[in-house]
Amino acid sequence: MRASAGFPGRIVIVQAFLRWAETARTGDRARAARALASAFIQSDLGPEEHRAALMAMTYLLDDPSPKVRLALAEALASSNDAPRAIIMSLAEDQPEIACTVIACSPVLRDADLVELAGRGSSLMRSLVAARPALGYSAAAAVAEVGDGSEIVLLLENETASISRISLRRMAERFGHLADVRHLLLERGNLPAVARHMLVAHVAAALAGSDLVTRTIGAKRIDVVTRESGDEAVVAIAGSIAQDEIPVLVEHLKTSGRLTPALLIHALCSGKVDFFASAIVSLVNLEERRVRAILATGRVHAVRALFEAAGIGRDIVAVFVEAVFLWRRAAAGSGIDTCYFTLLEQFEGSRGDGGAIGQLLDMVDLLHRGEMRRNARSYAADVSLVA
Repeated sequence: MRASAGFPGRIVIVQAFLRWAETARTGDRARAARALASAFIQSDLGPEEHRAALMAMTYLLDDPSPKVRLALAEALASSNDAPRAIIMSLAEDQPEIACTVIACSPVLRDADLVELAGRGSSLMRSLVAARPALGYSAAAAVAEVGDGSEIVLLLENETASISRISLRRMAERFGHLADVRHLLLERGNLPAVARHMLVAHVAAALAGSDLVTRTIGAKRIDVVTRESGDEAVVAIAGSIAQDEIPVLVEHLKTSGRLTPALLIHALCSGKVDFFASAIVSLVNLEERRVRAILATGRVHAVRALFEAAGIGRDIVAVFVEAVFLWRRAAAGSGIDTCYFTLLEQFEGSRGDGGAIGQLLDMVDLLHRGEMRRNARSYAADVSLVA
């Protein structure tokens, strides 16, 4: 290595370096650190010189001046040949120094970044979250232990590889934060369960708003929240892959959201895959058997299936009728007629305060909400074409 300002000798000798560093000025030590690191990664040092240079750089990790350690970090940060132990130590140094290596050092493996995120400070996790081309494991570590601001940085990192499991975990932990919700909902690979969690958080935020409470009233908010939640589930169920449906169903079942109103709304909306998966989760039968009963079973078999699923006898007749209406709709009458026909069939039970009337009132509300959404979507399409 060439001599640096104030640093004697052409080749670094640890003993000489240590003696010199005790009295050298900060600026000289910083220049020496940069030259030392450059020699280590660029020069053809012999084995003894290589070990001596490594010892000298290790000594510099304890230099009292951050300028010296920063010079070392800047010289080593982009090199594939930088010593991993040195890089890891610099990654846990002061912010400016840590940022220099965490941001770009190719020596840091995904496992190293997981370790830094797991036992480091908030700043450390922020640096990991913003690292270009962040791998799945490190992103998962940030998703698991990071705070809201760190999660935002991770989601804003367009080059980070983030698994669907990590996206769901972020929705679980920070779906109540508007910034996190916005960034999650922008992702096309967001799991259905995570999307439903975010919908629930939005509903909770609206329900807690003073403006909404004064405008609608507390009692009405509960109804609106429940309706919008069911509408959202049906909309999500109609847009996800088949393999996601059982996961969504299990989530709804666990959270107590797999209600009769939601089930009948899904069936009348033609979301039969979701409806069948829900029934499978509620009864002790194979999916193939459940689908067969729904598609071709006689009245008694369909009724027994729903009763086994825990649907009360006071409303099971509505479900049985809905299944046969769906069969006719699938054969060509059109799914839109299911709502109207079902409401007509049980018109006499509405308004009496009974279980069937309450269920049908909810079906009516959900159907009207769906009609309005469809109308808005149609109007938007027409405007776009125009």
